[in-house]
Amino acid sequence: MKLYTRTGDQGQTGLYGADRVSKAHPRVEAYGTVDELNSALGLARAHSTDAALDTDLEYLQNALFDVGADLATRPGTSYEKNLVRMDAEDVAYLEAMIDRYQEAAPPFTGFVHPGGTPAAAALQLARAVARRAERDVIRLLDTEEANAQVQVYLNRVSDLLFIMARAVNARSGLSEEAWTVKKRR
Repeated sequence: MKLYTRTGDQGQTGLYGADRVSKAHPRVEAYGTVDELNSALGLARAHSTDAALDTDLEYLQNALFDVGADLATRPGTSYEKNLVRMDAEDVAYLEAMIDRYQEAAPPFTGFVHPGGTPAAAALQLARAVARRAERDVIRLLDTEEANAQVQVYLNRVSDLLFIMARAVNARSGLSEEAWTVKKRR
């Protein structure tokens, strides 16, 4: 099978279920940003030397493929039987992960600059992409029916990535730079 199909050359793509939509459709924007988030997690994994973190990021990458499939499949189609929709149980699993990483991070006292180790900086970048994916899902939900649990899930993903970055920096002995209000000159 060739990699290129030429079916998207006119700016259309196929959703799971054979519906053709614009590549700029809110549904495509949403799962495209989730794909970008997955790639950002791959970058974070490439910078990480922590086996436990790598395992958790691999879990997230696999889950994000489920999120993408969820977004690419309109509710009510016969294709729904071929995928698992994100649900409250998935959100609860992330919350447990957040609690675990929070134990390894210093107490939260305010905004911190994204950065630190290369792995932590990559996690912060992924966090920002997760926030954009969440906004894209909200825009999708404003235009047509979709699984609202995906938005909640992505909200928790961004929280998880934030606390993962803080834990990575703490384990590396790096103190975070806190945001300070700019003083007038």
